[in-house]
Amino acid sequence: MENLIADDLTIEVSEAEAPAPLTLVWKGKSDDRYPGKVLGPYFGRVLARAEERKSSVEMHFEKLDHFNSSTIAAVIRFIQDARQRGVKLVLVYNQQLKWQKLSFDALRVFAKDDLLELRPTPTAATSGPTP
Repeated sequence: MENLIADDLTIEVSEAEAPAPLTLVWKGKSDDRYPGKVLGPYFGRVLARAEERKSSVEMHFEKLDHFNSSTIAAVIRFIQDARQRGVKLVLVYNQQLKWQKLSFDALRVFAKDDLLELRPTPTAATSGPTP
């Protein structure tokens, strides 16, 4: 599976031996007005690869500086597509960053079964009380 580089956004893929998850680390920022044009086809390839490996997909957003509402819409579409295909999806974020906490807390509405898990980073969860 190839990495994705689109403007200021990089998604690095790591494939340990299955059944370990297909891991995607988001870096930089995603502020394209129409990110679905690039992310949609890429996410399709990610899901096909996860099905082929019989593994889950784990996306890490901790190193992401920013994403806009259009990117959230593309992530929501990915959540829906993954659910339809029966692929478990884990979204890991830094709850110490207010914008990430707000964004991912809003996505909890989609966590209605075991196919979607929203997970704060372990270091963020253990670094002390949240204000």
